[in-house]
Amino acid sequence: MANKDVSPASYLKFREFLEKQCGIVLGENKQYLVRSRLASLLYKHKYESADELIDVVVRGFDRALLQSVIDAMTTNETLWFRDNYPFDLLVKDLLPSLSAKNQKIRIWSAACSSGQEPYSIAMSVLEYQRQRPGALRAGVEIVATDLSSEMLKKCELGVYDELSLARGLSPQRRQTFFQESDNGLMQVKPEVRRMVSFRSLNLLTSYAALGRFDIVFCRNVLIYFSADVKQRILQQIAGQLQPAGVLFLGASESISAASATYSMVKCHPGLYYQKK
Repeated sequence: MANKDVSPASYLKFREFLEKQCGIVLGENKQYLVRSRLASLLYKHKYESADELIDVVVRGFDRALLQSVIDAMTTNETLWFRDNYPFDLLVKDLLPSLSAKNQKIRIWSAACSSGQEPYSIAMSVLEYQRQRPGALRAGVEIVATDLSSEMLKKCELGVYDELSLARGLSPQRRQTFFQESDNGLMQVKPEVRRMVSFRSLNLLTSYAALGRFDIVFCRNVLIYFSADVKQRILQQIAGQLQPAGVLFLGASESISAASATYSMVKCHPGLYYQKK
């Protein structure tokens, strides 16, 4: 049986490696997290111990294993319409304002995880259009990115189980935007899936290839990065935003050191940040 325990020396080595590769900062004494995330990989890749697996990854001997480890450490389950207010503000304030410009609206969902956020954005846009026939004639493009290539494949399929569907999705939206799939699962309908394109992106790299955006959702992501990396990410996002473009962060996140680049806009409820 494989030894799942992570020694202090291996944990320190892995912490440094993960921060360099992904910008993610693991705190002290988080061996239990590494152990739980890497456990299945021990059997899949046939390593006898977690320390051995970590050593191979850090040395860069196995590219397939490296991608599997990054997928395992960066994948998080999220909610449909998380916190509600960003999607309410999108429909009530932002889409009407942008629609008046009669130009294609581009929205970026950064670190989209298992796909609930970009699909929630797409559903909000469709609901807006159904309430206002003829609105958004120039179209809406939603780009969703994540570091995990394995997760992106699942996102594109848009298939979810009952547990995932129960996390924030109303019965009405389930009926409107989902269809039955195999084995009792449900799939996001094609009209919703067509609105979202999924791309692999490491937030530590350049975003230039994505183009410019009117709205960026980068929520509950910055908490995993160091202060310096957070500032760099926020500055790079600003570079991709159109003038007066909007940034949504997580409820517990702030722009901190990038306050010279963004202005806070307080709403009732919620808030967003606008590029100066």
